[in-house]
Amino acid sequence: MTHENILHRDWYAILDASPSDCVQELKQKYQRLVLLYHPDKQGPGAAAGEVEQRLQRFIEVDQAWKILSNPETKTAYDLQRRAQELKQNWPVDAHISLDDMDWDDGEQVYRYGCRCGGEFIIGKEETEEEEESVVCCDTCSLSIEVKMAA
Repeated sequence: MTHENILHRDWYAILDASPSDCVQELKQKYQRLVLLYHPDKQGPGAAAGEVEQRLQRFIEVDQAWKILSNPETKTAYDLQRRAQELKQNWPVDAHISLDDMDWDDGEQVYRYGCRCGGEFIIGKEETEEEEESVVCCDTCSLSIEVKMAA
């Protein structure tokens, strides 16, 4: 699983864990859930739908452990979670389209005037990475969300 797509699930919730849990605590929670959902632990009279759900849960628990037990992938996941939290909670004063901004050919940036007299500035590389981006004014505390052109 690549670093780019590990954020699509809450791996801590899957293990009934929290980001503050140490590796040993994560391991204990993983082991408890693996024993609970392991395909070999299912009774012979279980319904097909229940068997499938338990197998899917077992696979999710295993994926969560693989991500959270590896220091490299855990760090990448934690950083992505934190960035997502910051992005979601950022106070935005206006929503604009990239088409509303002025292109500065000399500095290779887009500019948009702020009501304080300052500017919102976003580089060309940032416009290519995201569908939308929060940009802060260069002189005050206001911010805007810039929707990139489709």
